[in-house]
Amino acid sequence: MEFLNSTPDDLKTIFDLYDAAIAHQKAVSAMHWLPFDKQMVQQEILENRQWKIILEGQVACVFVTAYTDAAIWGEKDRDPSVYIHRIVTHPDFRGRNFVGAIVEWAKGHGKTLGKQFVRLDTWAENLKLKEVYLRNGFRFLGNAAPANPTALPSHYSGIVLGFYEIGID
Repeated sequence: MEFLNSTPDDLKTIFDLYDAAIAHQKAVSAMHWLPFDKQMVQQEILENRQWKIILEGQVACVFVTAYTDAAIWGEKDRDPSVYIHRIVTHPDFRGRNFVGAIVEWAKGHGKTLGKQFVRLDTWAENLKLKEVYLRNGFRFLGNAAPANPTALPSHYSGIVLGFYEIGID
C-alpha cells in the first residue's frame, strides 16, 4: 500500500470514484454528495492536498487533507490539526479498512507538520461511518451544524455533522 499525492493525470480517476461513491450513497441512504467542482479538485492537487492510495497497481482510495477548517470546525480550528475529507474507496477494494490506514498515515503526516489532532466529520445520521471512525480510534465529539455554512458548498446548507478526532502522539 502506497500513499502518493494525486497528479493532474489522476483527475478522471478521482471523478470516476466520486461518481461511484455518489451512486453508492444514493443506493443506501437518502443523503448523498452533490457533484464536486473540477477547479476545486484541481486546486487541491496543485496544493498537494489530494491523495491516492495505490494497491495492487491501482488507485484503491482517494482522500483530501486540509490544515485549517474554520468553516466547519469554528473555534476548534485553532487546534493544530490535519483534517481528512472525502475518503472514497474504489468499489473493488471496499472492506479493506482504508480508514485505519489513513489514520496511521495522517498521524505520521501530522506529526511531521507539528499537528496535535487528526479530525474528520460526516453527516450526523451516518451511523455506519460513525462506527467505522470509532473502531479506528476516533473520539466522537458530538453533532452540530458547520460553524460557517455560507463559506461551504451549498450541500452543507441545513446539515448537521458528527465531529471526530484522534490525538497525534
